[in-house]
Amino acid sequence: MDIFEKCYQYSIVKDAKETGIYPYFIPLDENEGTEVTYNGRRVIMCGSNNYLGLTTHPKVRQAAIDAIERYGTSCTGSRFLNGNMTLHERLESELADWVGKEAALVFSTGMQVNLGTISALVGRDQIVILDKENHASIVDGAFLSGGKIERYRHNDMDHLKRVLKSLPEDKGKLLVVDGLFSMEGDVAPLPELVPLCKEYGVRLMVDDAHATGVLGGGRGTAAHFGMTDDVDLIMSTFSKSFASLGGFIAGEKDVVEYIKHNARTLIFSASIPPSNSAAALAALEVMRTEPERIERVNQIADTMREEYQKLGFNTGDSSTPVIPIIIGDDELTFLTWKLLFESGVFVNPVISPAVSPGHQLLRTSYMATHTDEQLEQVIGIFKQVGEELGLI
Repeated sequence: MDIFEKCYQYSIVKDAKETGIYPYFIPLDENEGTEVTYNGRRVIMCGSNNYLGLTTHPKVRQAAIDAIERYGTSCTGSRFLNGNMTLHERLESELADWVGKEAALVFSTGMQVNLGTISALVGRDQIVILDKENHASIVDGAFLSGGKIERYRHNDMDHLKRVLKSLPEDKGKLLVVDGLFSMEGDVAPLPELVPLCKEYGVRLMVDDAHATGVLGGGRGTAAHFGMTDDVDLIMSTFSKSFASLGGFIAGEKDVVEYIKHNARTLIFSASIPPSNSAAALAALEVMRTEPERIERVNQIADTMREEYQKLGFNTGDSSTPVIPIIIGDDELTFLTWKLLFESGVFVNPVISPAVSPGHQLLRTSYMATHTDEQLEQVIGIFKQVGEELGLI
């Protein structure tokens, strides 16, 4: 059989485009933060991870411009060889201080952080334990490690305890969990999870891609619960609140040093450009000096969640600026997305396997820079579309 045959038979995208409900890879003409332009039409963006609105912050923009003018556009090499700069190491020092760890290591993307870190730490005779709703990068990192994978039901600590109890005591174990789950906006219960890890000799890594800049005064999930010292590794990305591209892992100095020399995704990838490093540094400085942005995005989240619930929408267990509107059906999810988009609101439709069957949803997310007028308009459009489709 021709290996390309599956490509020629792949009709799901073509069918969706023909029916006008294909919702992905939308080419935006402009992306200015809270509003974007599509075919000359302004649309309110409620599907971005730009939680603090820093992609348009003058200090962040200028830092990137200045870095290009000073250093050029690329390092053209791996950090392991010619692509390491004092700018990268300054960023690592600042990040380690921000999340409360001894050391940090910057990768070129968040995906590479999880792939490289997990596969470097977990050997073939060791075990990695995952929440069933973990991000794909965590799952892929676990598969890449070659270790045994154990999974527990989402945020179900009783099930986790049974899983941990069944594992051999003499095997090395790493539990990796999203701090803030990116689809449904709920938070990992670290106050219950940490004692279990300690009881069963399990190291804990928290993926704070969506929690940094949002929870714990911007420092993430562990800080949110006052448990920074109880978490072994903290991971995050620059493509959300940091308004850039890249990612990092933070933890004990010796552990970070080991990852630095064994993570293939770091060693065999070009380092992030100076402009990305400078933008992330500037964003971190804004988090330090403008804490009101963090307060604002969480206030918006509380308001929007309450308004959606008043209308009769199901927002699941969200307690963060990621607010799902649970629809429960693939076709209806896509249709709702289409009507919202045509009415001027950009959200993200999410179906299985990204979420469990029956939990198909519209992922909405918010920025500190959304205005009250924009948010009122969004609620009005949701009300109109919800009534038209019989959702509320």
